[in-house]
Amino acid sequence: MATYQEFIAQNEERDGVRFTWNVWPSTRLEATRLVVPLGCQFTPLKERYDLPPLNYDPVLCTNKTCRSVLNPFCAVDYRAKTWTCNFCLQRNNFPPQYAGITEQLQPAELSPQYTTIEYTLTRTPAQPAVFLFVVDTCMDEDDMTALKESLQMALSLLPTDALVGLITFGRMVHIHELNCEGMTRSYVFRGTKDYTAKQVQDMLGLMKQQGNQRPLPGNPNMPPQQQPQNFFSKFIQPLSACDMSLTDLLGELQRDPWPVLQGKRALRSTGAALSIAAGLLETLYPNTGARVMVFIAGPCTQGPGIIIDEEFKHTIRSHHDIEKDNAKYMKKAIKFYEALSNRSAVNGHVIDLYSSALDQTGLHEMKYCSNYTGGHMVMGDSFNTSLFKQTFQKVFAKDNKNEYRMSFGATIEVKTSRELKVCGSIGSCVSLAQRASNVSETELGMGGTNAWKICGIYPNSTLSVFFEVLNQQQGSAQAQPGGQRGYVQFITQYQHLSGFKKIRVTTVARNLIDAATNMPTIAASFDQECASVAMARIAVYRSDTEEGSDVLRWLDKMLIRLCQKFAIYDKDNPASFQLTDTFTLYPQFMYHLRRSQFLQVFNNSPDETAFYRHYLLVEDLTQCLVMIQPILYAYSFGGPPEPVLLDSSSILPDRILLMDTFYHILIYHGETIAQWIKAGYQELPEYENFKQLLQAPVGDATEILQNRFPMPRYIVTEAGGSQARFLLYKVNPSQTHTNYGWGQAVGAPILTDDVNLQTFMEHLKKLAVSTTT
Repeated sequence: MATYQEFIAQNEERDGVRFTWNVWPSTRLEATRLVVPLGCQFTPLKERYDLPPLNYDPVLCTNKTCRSVLNPFCAVDYRAKTWTCNFCLQRNNFPPQYAGITEQLQPAELSPQYTTIEYTLTRTPAQPAVFLFVVDTCMDEDDMTALKESLQMALSLLPTDALVGLITFGRMVHIHELNCEGMTRSYVFRGTKDYTAKQVQDMLGLMKQQGNQRPLPGNPNMPPQQQPQNFFSKFIQPLSACDMSLTDLLGELQRDPWPVLQGKRALRSTGAALSIAAGLLETLYPNTGARVMVFIAGPCTQGPGIIIDEEFKHTIRSHHDIEKDNAKYMKKAIKFYEALSNRSAVNGHVIDLYSSALDQTGLHEMKYCSNYTGGHMVMGDSFNTSLFKQTFQKVFAKDNKNEYRMSFGATIEVKTSRELKVCGSIGSCVSLAQRASNVSETELGMGGTNAWKICGIYPNSTLSVFFEVLNQQQGSAQAQPGGQRGYVQFITQYQHLSGFKKIRVTTVARNLIDAATNMPTIAASFDQECASVAMARIAVYRSDTEEGSDVLRWLDKMLIRLCQKFAIYDKDNPASFQLTDTFTLYPQFMYHLRRSQFLQVFNNSPDETAFYRHYLLVEDLTQCLVMIQPILYAYSFGGPPEPVLLDSSSILPDRILLMDTFYHILIYHGETIAQWIKAGYQELPEYENFKQLLQAPVGDATEILQNRFPMPRYIVTEAGGSQARFLLYKVNPSQTHTNYGWGQAVGAPILTDDVNLQTFMEHLKKLAVSTTT
């Protein structure tokens, strides 16, 4: 029998699913007593290269309230050519094309190795994707030149059948025509006005072709070359038709011509531009894969979605201002961008935010644009940095099959067997408000539905889905044939960038057992890494609406309750406290989560907090763990590189450290190493081994940088360097200025009043074993 660790790893590899508990209590009461909710991290499009190509529709259960998909857990009668649904126990006939199946000749979807399978629907017409560039022109000349080069490069990376459009904005908003030969022409909108979709349609004359006569984009009954020239095609055209004119147009783009007085900010109409972009796509391409790629170099200073006025003497809001309710425009702006995001999400359109400025640009107010639509959020100092250029290039990256890693318009529906109900999900998605019989009254995250929409989905997009056990008393689940098992099926439909619709189906099963008599079995099935990410996401989700101190208190309370439930101890005796292997790392993750930038906003701007939280809500489990507890590697003459504790005791003078926090890759030279570098030893032939030691972390860092999206900030620093603060802030301060020098202390002392992990664990033990709490 494989260990739970192997079982968890196999399931993640095969299905992209990891559950907080891998054996489930059979009653609701016992499930609530587990403290950490029953849930999973689900990566719908986890890269699998061994899936057979199935170019037909999935077989569905005929029960109208079930409609689950045929899967390896179904009971099949090969003689009668029937199958019994493992979700509702309905008996179904196989369709005629399955007439030849036998136990030896099974279709792929019944094979035990394909609990995840993918269907390609070739009968639906292929739809080209739309890319609409929305470009801020209020930036300095260097930035403008660099951005124009990046956009021209993007045109060469786009799919050849893609449709493209261009909107630029400063004080005014310009929608550019793309079918003008030898001249540039644009429609100009005032940036102070909020335009409805109807107004945009009327002003651009988009209603003229409305009605039944208007040929739809990609009309299956008409070959593309025969489709009449649509009136609206001058704004959004096939790349093949306008490549040259768009390249020229981008090359000629000028900075916003309106003068900016001293002591004033440039007038920038980001909200109006986004609103017009949404209206344009809503009219022309509803329910079609489309990306609105917004490039912003500063905050919106006029019109709808204003974040700060043009006076420089008024500074942009900080966390302190938000706390004191001193952010004049914030609530109205958040409301505006959230409504806009919902509109785009309904139509399946993605909004990417590329923010490059030394000050804040309003990502805090605009965060829902990316969070609701599955868009990218990229934050940097300038468009003229390799950080932005390389990150932007990776948006169009391809996988091993030479296919783009982006897909559109995904819907994820969750089916459950009768023992379970769906409480909700947390991730970069919106609710489809599908009230099915398996939707729980208890909401956790985006609840009240068993289906969600992710407009932009990638191989690493990960949702947290939470469940509740339904049975009130023990034994009510015994009706299931073959013992008690709970089943969950995820049905993911999405538009591949090739234009075809695909359906990926993942079906998983776990045992249900009586928790009263089998608690050790349930405890052994705990996945502490998955639980840490689930709790981190719940905490971040709650931070949107609750005070930071309340969220920290809730995290502490849950940790104490979990330890009280699963640790081994004598009452009122902290020295006897012991956690089993499956729980030992969990308190450590919670300690680092409490100190992380997700919950501690001090020293971060609201924009930075929005950026950090965005990636915790979208990345896969491994990357989320790196964000919560960064990885630290040590390089020394003593042997090969090795992972070391994220602790101040790991900072030694003769070591080089490499820290990966997901957002930063930091190389830190210890004091002695730094002195040797200053003395130039690495240049001398007799110190070749020192030169190689210096190169080793650089090579490893380069590898991480190549595979990470967005590009992390790359920092090389040394003992006493100003940027060493990034390392000192993250490590556990086991030596501080108060206790350093007692006994045989090693490592670097850290000037902090933060509680270290050892003290945190002592407090936890006291509270967990106490009979009074």
